[in-house]
Amino acid sequence: MVGKSPAIQRIKDLVLQVADTDLSVVIYGESGVGKEVVARTLYACSHRARGPFVKVNCAAIPGDLLESELFGYEKGAFTGADRAKPGKFEVANGGVIFLDEIGDMPLALQSKMLQVLQDQEFCRLGGHREIKVDVWIISATNHNLEKDVEEGRFRQDLYYRLSVIKIHIPPLRERKEDIPLLCDYFARLYSQKYGMGGFEVPRYLMDLFMKYHWPGNVRELENYIKRLVVLGDFDEVEREIRRFSDELPPQDPSLEDEFLKKIAFELARAEQGHLDLKEIKKRVATLVEKKVIDIALKRTDGNKRQAANVLGISYKALLYKIREFEEMGL
Repeated sequence: MVGKSPAIQRIKDLVLQVADTDLSVVIYGESGVGKEVVARTLYACSHRARGPFVKVNCAAIPGDLLESELFGYEKGAFTGADRAKPGKFEVANGGVIFLDEIGDMPLALQSKMLQVLQDQEFCRLGGHREIKVDVWIISATNHNLEKDVEEGRFRQDLYYRLSVIKIHIPPLRERKEDIPLLCDYFARLYSQKYGMGGFEVPRYLMDLFMKYHWPGNVRELENYIKRLVVLGDFDEVEREIRRFSDELPPQDPSLEDEFLKKIAFELARAEQGHLDLKEIKKRVATLVEKKVIDIALKRTDGNKRQAANVLGISYKALLYKIREFEEMGL
């Protein structure tokens, strides 16, 4: 995992803590943030690293085919099944199965998934023999699974089984200090791959990259670096970034300005000696804490339980803080 931001450092620490536990993991994040990279890092750091790593994209396989893809089938199970075929769970035995876009798994299949999680055994489609497997299940999604549970699109019991450990990867726009390191990494990777010699992102392009919103996250940045290494079309990339930046909806600075004004006001009072410095420190810390909680709630679409998890505090503690801020008129 490439990056120096606090968020990436926390994820690296969590990966080392979790890697040898076999606890089920769900990795949350927007498309392109690097969920598979985190899954593969968990695998590489675990005692299962010599076993297989099997990826299944639950969104890319039609619902009526996903069961046979995951659990296999016996000869004659359906028209065209002229021979038995093991499923991905059997192939992953002794290693990791990575269920990408788990939120898109059909409800009808989720009950069988629950059984596999509980018993680590299943039957192939059209079969009766119980097949026992030893796999570590790592899932990923860009859904809000708690919201899906509340709205009946995802089984609650499966949600709790899958998400013993939750890892949230913030979008690239929220960790822009990682951009130069990612650029260097991809430049080296693709320079070596395509035999193009040394490559560095020009300063003027790096400045644009640092200002850009990155709706496609790390994947979008990787594709731009790949283009630059192979084609060297600096002018075209610059035009695209500027055009896409113009097309993005303007950021409303009012809320940010209001937050900064409050901080500046409290610091001005400190400078003027109107309040005890300990009291000023407490007020500024409260404002910053409120802002961080607001960001967590925004990132999790208002889901307080998920926001509490992102913040590393209990659900009750978050509710207490929100009530406290309301009583203070913040």
